[in-house]
Amino acid sequence: MLVVRPIKMSDYDALHTCAVESGHGFTSLPVNQELLTNRITHSEYSFAKADVTEPGDEGYLMVGVDSESGEVAGTTGIEASIGWDVPFYSYHISTVVHSSPKLNVNNVVKLLTFGNNYTGCSEICTLFLRSDFRQGLNGRLMSKCRFLMMAEHPERFSKTIFAEMRGVSDHEGNSPFWKWLQEHFFSIDFTMADYLTGIGKKGFIADLMPKLPIYVNLLSEEAQAVIGQVHDNTRPALKLLENEGFTCRNYVDIFDAGPTVECDLRNIQAVRDSFRAQVVISEHSSSQHYLMSNTSFEDFRAAAVKAAFDAESGSVLISQEVATALNLSQGDFVRMLSQ
Repeated sequence: MLVVRPIKMSDYDALHTCAVESGHGFTSLPVNQELLTNRITHSEYSFAKADVTEPGDEGYLMVGVDSESGEVAGTTGIEASIGWDVPFYSYHISTVVHSSPKLNVNNVVKLLTFGNNYTGCSEICTLFLRSDFRQGLNGRLMSKCRFLMMAEHPERFSKTIFAEMRGVSDHEGNSPFWKWLQEHFFSIDFTMADYLTGIGKKGFIADLMPKLPIYVNLLSEEAQAVIGQVHDNTRPALKLLENEGFTCRNYVDIFDAGPTVECDLRNIQAVRDSFRAQVVISEHSSSQHYLMSNTSFEDFRAAAVKAAFDAESGSVLISQEVATALNLSQGDFVRMLSQ
């Protein structure tokens, strides 16, 4: 059974392994000891922070752990409110029309405008599942456990939830979109820019990025072709979010032009459809699968389990194994989502 829980400092080696395996373009997991250690420390501080009534500087990082082997299978996280301490940049794709009635000419062109439009929003991020664990409901669990947390503790998150999807790059980490920017405005390659962003050194972006809108039709054909497209490895994650109600509002990443998708918290399907039930610990024969989490925040636990829900009494039968994995006792409440 895969169990999601808050990360601990003892998970550092596993987090470093995830950072290495995630590869180029995965900005939120830089292969840097100081930055990874700081992320764990900040997450521990955030989960321990009590009486939170609105999103602030909190960053929640979790790991999925195999309950039998203890091996860390992957990571998943949420930033409660981005862009305050470190600027968050994106491009917005807009449309303008150049028209001359006298010449009977109408040209529709697209622009990329540099901005900070997602400042203050909550970001779901750092979703990475190691290849050996990409099976069953593990991927859904690692993604949707965050929505169970949001449904149970909405005061900790913003109205708008968004996610940056990894854009197109080759196996060596070269981005066609960045190649054009590099040629005209920068002198560093994509992997270095990506790394500097991951470790928080974003000053070069504001210093060197073109401040005026960029006409998309002036970019190379290769760069134009990847705007709003995702990396092959990211397609399953994008599909899952689209099924939850997330959509691209014409914002893309400034490095690889991958799409940014967003949804109002209250409209996320898993948030709307999840519900509370009271725990009865008992053996059962139900084959119905649920994503289930406890209602604690500091000691959050989530897993994909078999359970028997009784709508009339509002109770759910779970095995002792599941109760132990989720730190539950008889009579406790859980939040659950049918699969």
